[in-house]
Amino acid sequence: MSENNSHNQHAQQVFDASLNVHSQGDSKCFDDDGRLKRTGTVWTSSAHIITAVIGSGVLSLAWATAQLGWIAGPTVMFLFSFVTYYTSSLLATCYRSGDPDTGKRNYTYMDAVRSNLGGFQVKICGAIQYLNLFGVAIGYTIASSISMMAIKKSNCFHSKGDSSPCRISSNPYMIAFGVIEIIFSQIPDFDQIWWLSIVAAIMSFTYSTIGLGLGIAKVAENGKIRGSLTGISIGYVTEMEKIWRSFQALGAIAFAYSYSLILIEIQNTIKSPPSEHKTMKKATLISVTVTTIFYMFCGCFGYAAFGDLSPGNLLTGFGFYNPYWLLDIANTAIVIHLIGAYQVYCQPLFAFVEKTALEWFPDSKLITKEVQVPIPGYKPFKLNLFRLVWRTIFVIITTIISMLLPFFNDVVGILGAFGFWPLTVYFPVEMYIVQKKIPKWSPRWLSLQILSVACLIISIAAAAGSFAGVVSDLKMYKPFKNIS
Repeated sequence: MSENNSHNQHAQQVFDASLNVHSQGDSKCFDDDGRLKRTGTVWTSSAHIITAVIGSGVLSLAWATAQLGWIAGPTVMFLFSFVTYYTSSLLATCYRSGDPDTGKRNYTYMDAVRSNLGGFQVKICGAIQYLNLFGVAIGYTIASSISMMAIKKSNCFHSKGDSSPCRISSNPYMIAFGVIEIIFSQIPDFDQIWWLSIVAAIMSFTYSTIGLGLGIAKVAENGKIRGSLTGISIGYVTEMEKIWRSFQALGAIAFAYSYSLILIEIQNTIKSPPSEHKTMKKATLISVTVTTIFYMFCGCFGYAAFGDLSPGNLLTGFGFYNPYWLLDIANTAIVIHLIGAYQVYCQPLFAFVEKTALEWFPDSKLITKEVQVPIPGYKPFKLNLFRLVWRTIFVIITTIISMLLPFFNDVVGILGAFGFWPLTVYFPVEMYIVQKKIPKWSPRWLSLQILSVACLIISIAAAAGSFAGVVSDLKMYKPFKNIS
């Protein structure tokens, strides 16, 4: 989600250029760091956060609620939202180093880690961030293929009747998604195309709302609320499976709340006075509240509609195939959203690898040479050989891994567990302690560390549950022959 990293570098060049034109004495147009006046408000920041958060994570919430039951499900969602809100406000204080009102600004999450914790921790933070982005690419490939299959299936049921088998392999759809991404990934800075996030926002609201609406309709049709207080019943799953699945549900919920990586970037768009961290805390509160209410609705209505049988991905596991055109619209919206989101996640990773390669081999023709490809009616497209080869290989690797492990829930659980503790809890807490100079073993320091350790334990449990899920799914699955 750190789509703004490269955006910031580009913006920096633009601002630097404009600085040469204007005199710096004109403080009306510029902020204290010499960049053009920021214009962001509480509302623009909330909108950014909400569009970044409500993504494909919302689809697995009904399944997660079903594993935990009517008491634990909503409680865990509420707890995650509280922890996310609390650590995000700690992170907001770290936007400026030193004084929270006038200190030096950090433009990205990595900058904040670098100026507060430095050295080795930055490398770890980078590794986790980029690994997470790689994992998201795999998760999105699986999710989009599931949605494409769902469209094919619902049309098949519609034409051949609800009881026909309609068996489909997911592989052609993953390959198709891969081919589309190879093409899009050749466009440098694709994640900076301004209309991309607007389209993504519209799409994610479309499919989330359809999912919610269908859940409500199904509850009305059943005439009763399904599900139990303790979640999925023993008998439908074994006791051991229930424990593993409950842990995995924690990962799925954590994934739905993982957006701390972009908070500093969003804060960097806010105007001051009032101080940015005050505005950001308000924006975080609004957006976390809106998201949580929306998640509660989606998770709870999905569970109320399906009970123990709640599907891993709300829109594609639907037990009803009518109105089939509505499901098609929702699934098409998911695919369009994921095609864009894949690039938004991967482009910072592409940029990082290309920058590193250029630093290591500054004289290599492969890396520096650009070929002009004429496009009729447009300016010629600059094709870089290294970019072409490396980005294509990257997309092929993510596609092959997706074909080997096409388990949406398990992958989402692993990603949520892997990213939640370090990026949402550990680094914000440690940076806050450094920033506020909180003495070791003081009550404040102790309570922050207890919070951090508790979240670490939850993350480990969620990761264990998700890995157990992969192991049990692999027993029944033959690679490249996935037909469902």
